[in-house]
Amino acid sequence: MNKYVWLIDTIYRAKKISFKDINEKWRRDIDMSRGESISIRSFKRWLNNIGDLFGLNIENEHCGDYRYYIENMDDITEGGLQSWLYNTFSAGNVLAGSMSIKDRILLEYVPSGQQYLQPIIDAMKENRVLNMTYKSYWNTEEKNYDVQPLCLKLFRQRWYLVVHGNREDGITWICSLDRILSLEKTEQTFTLPKDWDAEAYFDGFIGVIHDTEYEKEIVKLKVKADQANYIRDLKIHKSQQEHECNSKYSIFTYFLRPTFDFQQELLWNADKVEVLRPQWLRDEIAGRIEQMLKLYQKD
Repeated sequence: MNKYVWLIDTIYRAKKISFKDINEKWRRDIDMSRGESISIRSFKRWLNNIGDLFGLNIENEHCGDYRYYIENMDDITEGGLQSWLYNTFSAGNVLAGSMSIKDRILLEYVPSGQQYLQPIIDAMKENRVLNMTYKSYWNTEEKNYDVQPLCLKLFRQRWYLVVHGNREDGITWICSLDRILSLEKTEQTFTLPKDWDAEAYFDGFIGVIHDTEYEKEIVKLKVKADQANYIRDLKIHKSQQEHECNSKYSIFTYFLRPTFDFQQELLWNADKVEVLRPQWLRDEIAGRIEQMLKLYQKD
């Protein structure tokens, strides 16, 4: 796996590169190559495996220097499973070779629940019903459900599962994997609706709160210049567009559903972000700030 990530990264950084130059870079990386060259047979096998594992098509120009390039580059640069896999393995590859300075590399804690990823993914592949014992944050009782796993989503260091099942307050709902107490794949199967689309289900939403009472609308933000750099590089939402930029502030617009998760993102930016429109959202954020101020004025 480390070899595949190394090869993807080498071609990705070079844009286009010949097999000769790839081999030269490989030999110089003593930790990976031990000074040995890549045989053309191994190289072609790596390309096939990269296609199977990451969904990346590495093609050759078939002229000139016969350079290799990643045909579907957008699958790395844009969000999606291929992008996440590449970035995860690439970071893991770097960290695995950094154990000598492990005390100087600090990582974020990820809550438990990842042990359920494999059985959930297996059930999704086979369209099998899961029997799940679950205890939510707002409910003191454990409850048991038979659910149909529809899709997985990673948000802020937590894995979430969208399920269709026998919960009292809704047919389709979202659970956090770290709140699952037990999970078993059953023999019962289900048919995934033909019109089910995970991207469409979360269309316009930020995070995992799926509240369709919020309609998609244009949100306009005024962001101070120092904070605009962060928002520009790490978009709040894929619909983000920058319409004005000067030494004091930038104007960003979005087309989304301004749910609780989005509002929390705005509050996280504190006094660096001002909502210009819609007016109801501006009033909502102002009201929350007022309530926060009252907490600190009690004394």
